[in-house]
Amino acid sequence: MSIIKLSNITHSYGDKRVLQQLSLNIEANQLTCLLGGSGSGKTTILRLIAGLEIPQSGGITIANEQVTENRQIIIPPHQRNLGFIFQDLALWPHFTVYKNIAFGLTERKEQKVKESVYKMLDFFRLQEYAEKYPHQLSGGQQQLVAISRSLVLKPKILLMDEPLANLDVKLKRKTLDHIKNLKQNFDLTIVYVTHDHKEAFAIADNIVVLNEGKIQETGDVQQIKNSDNEFVKYFIEY
Repeated sequence: MSIIKLSNITHSYGDKRVLQQLSLNIEANQLTCLLGGSGSGKTTILRLIAGLEIPQSGGITIANEQVTENRQIIIPPHQRNLGFIFQDLALWPHFTVYKNIAFGLTERKEQKVKESVYKMLDFFRLQEYAEKYPHQLSGGQQQLVAISRSLVLKPKILLMDEPLANLDVKLKRKTLDHIKNLKQNFDLTIVYVTHDHKEAFAIADNIVVLNEGKIQETGDVQQIKNSDNEFVKYFIEY
């Protein structure tokens, strides 16, 4: 069942057309990778889903609710029940790990903040780093803090924009293992942006290959590997 639907989306930045009449269904409880090079439109799709951008035309539904239509935001970002992991992580440098994870709960005036935060710390084995600051952590640990900060708010959808771009190969492999397990452990739909087909092949249930704002191919890992599309074949060879 589709949880996110983009219908005939067109989006530009100034004179530059980024998405061209793009339609896409994203299935619930699946990890879908948006795969493409720089400027292919993959990050723009995430930002439109999140409500950080408004498309010039087309509509978006999330969980059967219209969230954007006719250049208008109908449901604002904070009401869409989703988390967003940015490429630069956007951790608060002056907050400890505990305070970073607790921030959204505190803003919402949630009950049992400490209990919720420590569930995240336990799950990701970060307990001993609770009172440390982001600069005292490895890149992989910072990633897990950013993920924890989103998941503690119990979103149904997690958007991840090139989350491993700044990690070395060893940390990347370890963090990919964590990401693969998220959807089962947290009942999540994950939309994951990457330019690296090896990352996509390692974790994806479904892959959407993009080029210049258009979908070139969709399918599972084997379908993408066996694609007859010339662009897809070229892209995954390099």
